[in-house]
Amino acid sequence: MKQSNEAIGFIGLGVMGKSMARNLLKAGYEVFVYTRTKDKASDLLQLGAKWVKAPKDIAQNANVIISMVGYPSDVEEIYLGDDGLIENGKAGTYLIDMTTSTPSLAVKIAEEAKKKGMESLDAPVSGGDIGARDAKLTIMVGGDSEAFEAVRPIFEIMGSNVVHQGPAGSGQHTKMCNQIAIASNMIGVTEAISYAKKAGLDPHRVLQSISSGSAGSWSLSNLVPRMVKGDFEPGFYIKHFIKDMKIALDEAERMGMDAPGLSLSKSLYEGLAEAGEENSGTQALYKHYN
Repeated sequence: MKQSNEAIGFIGLGVMGKSMARNLLKAGYEVFVYTRTKDKASDLLQLGAKWVKAPKDIAQNANVIISMVGYPSDVEEIYLGDDGLIENGKAGTYLIDMTTSTPSLAVKIAEEAKKKGMESLDAPVSGGDIGARDAKLTIMVGGDSEAFEAVRPIFEIMGSNVVHQGPAGSGQHTKMCNQIAIASNMIGVTEAISYAKKAGLDPHRVLQSISSGSAGSWSLSNLVPRMVKGDFEPGFYIKHFIKDMKIALDEAERMGMDAPGLSLSKSLYEGLAEAGEENSGTQALYKHYN
């Protein structure tokens, strides 16, 4: 149950962030929004969201602040910059970064927030545009357990699978596990449907047979129908997936782990990006084979 004085700030209104903010508005929260392009917020403003001109203004108006932006560099600027949330925020504020970023940055933000009397949680998500729209995201949370419990009701408005993974950085490490699993799976899914097409099979019938068996996966059920329709609009951008895979490979190398499946997937997606597909959805891997 939300507190009467609880206001939420939301930074970043992209493919997923806009739906997440909309679900918070529908739940009755007062929501302050910021994104670099105000036009992206127009439909949320019509629903009652309040526009601010900079992250530091969010920090003055909200006691729970959520960010869902593109890259670790964006996260660092928003939280640690001179005009950022920690420098300009209030003690007692909960800072929640839901961007897929680096574990080390999550730890640094948590340490700096603590010095100012704030709580910071790293809470990356999985589920794409559909999960965000339907409030069925998987949310992987790192940070203090008491802080997690305090904002759990907010997480449960945006997601249906919310798990506290451990201390600061644990949410980001868990998201790397998620991305590693998806990376190799996307190769298998795409090759399977490409094989079906070359064998003269109806991809829809093939999907009907294999999606409910041991080959089943979220990507197979949700992204293959888009592939065969020629729908390559982003539920999750290729450019952001490449960013995630780079983070995961860097972390794996730091831990002395070899990740050949992840390396192969990254190279295939980088080839697509170089061919002009960086703003397509991850299902555009299909174009590599067809």
